[in-house]
Amino acid sequence: MLDLKDQSILITGGGSGIGAGTARYLAQRGARVTICGRRADAIASIAADIGPACRDVPGDVTVAADRERIVAAALEHGGGLFALVNNAGNMYRGPITSLDQQHLLDIFNSNVIAGMMLTGLAVPHLAKTRGAVLFVGSVHARRAFPGASPYAATKGAIEVLTRVLAAELGAQRIRVNCVVPGGVFTQINQRAGLFDDETARQRLESMASLHVLGRIGTEEEIAEAIAYLIAAEWTTGAIVDVDGGLGLGLTAA
Repeated sequence: MLDLKDQSILITGGGSGIGAGTARYLAQRGARVTICGRRADAIASIAADIGPACRDVPGDVTVAADRERIVAAALEHGGGLFALVNNAGNMYRGPITSLDQQHLLDIFNSNVIAGMMLTGLAVPHLAKTRGAVLFVGSVHARRAFPGASPYAATKGAIEVLTRVLAAELGAQRIRVNCVVPGGVFTQINQRAGLFDDETARQRLESMASLHVLGRIGTEEEIAEAIAYLIAAEWTTGAIVDVDGGLGLGLTAA
């Protein structure tokens, strides 16, 4: 296992949820973390809470100029780039009979295409450090939830993308992996205007029994898996489920 101390790690969607939790977890272990997101106040608050090891960069990963600026900030803050965590994403739900084409294009742009483009920018720098790319998938690619076809399709694409890029970038000694979380509280539904915080938490807690281990997960538990995949020298193309058994399709006793 590689030591993450003083390693430069860029995390997209770092203003809340898994992104913020991962930034905190990695910074506590000595990494130089750069977080980005569209909500300047949110990422500034997270960075201030973490301390000097974390730098915040407001920006939208779907915008080419912002991607360039975000990578440049990570290089400056960390003195290079060792890992890219593609965590940013949005939610869009609805029955297949009433989906909006532009909304579909937007969610594929934010959840899949932006990460592909950002990874492309990062490759020359990751090749120098023999670093890693980490995608964040979803249990929606394991269990079929009615009305979630747009989001599930993007997360299924990410899993395929992980394996293809692992094969493509292996010659440059860049590792590419994916973590698949189960029920963990994030603000993705709230940003999509689906629920408020309280309703979202209640809905998530009501799913505890669908997890074989009987509870929902935490940001730190997902961060642990992300840290492992970043540091694991001989692991690439892996899709690692960290979901409390939600993807098994059973119910806790």
